[in-house]
Amino acid sequence: MKITDEQIIKLIKNDKTLNAGFKMLMDAYQQRLYHHIRSILGNHEDTDDVLQNTFIKVFRNINNFEGRSKLFTWLYRIATNEATTFLKKNMRKNSFMESSEMGDFTNSLKSEEGSDGEFVKEMLKKALEELPPKQKAIFSLRYFEEMNYSDMSEITGTSVGALKASYHHAVKKIENYIKQVVIYQ
Repeated sequence: MKITDEQIIKLIKNDKTLNAGFKMLMDAYQQRLYHHIRSILGNHEDTDDVLQNTFIKVFRNINNFEGRSKLFTWLYRIATNEATTFLKKNMRKNSFMESSEMGDFTNSLKSEEGSDGEFVKEMLKKALEELPPKQKAIFSLRYFEEMNYSDMSEITGTSVGALKASYHHAVKKIENYIKQVVIYQ
């Protein structure tokens, strides 16, 4: 028997069953949130840290969850905000690629020509790193999570029209980045 989100929330809001309810919540959503955060951040270590911060925030704020949205959209909103905040902090530390680093990157791509799938994955990963944090999150929700725009709207607090525009701009930036890399090969 599969437990529902409503049952999980009920368990969490009861002091006697809080731990069991939170464990069920983690079991139900940890893997999905991990993949979502990983699609935004790109590496395991940072993803683990952000996922942990996400669940800490969920634990601290679960009593504020009123059920006006779906539980998964509330969780995704927290995860997206945590990942976006993490990216913004790191962007301040690490500016965009220097032109010499761009040359090193394209040279490394040339050496991987025999591995087309890996080549494409690496290009997409590098292109995603160039996107602003919010565009990266929106692209990840739509492309990797295959989420519909109405759920994305709930998660991000952004209108469907603005999400479509942001996704379109992200796709164009990724296409331009990939074209630029291919030209330099």
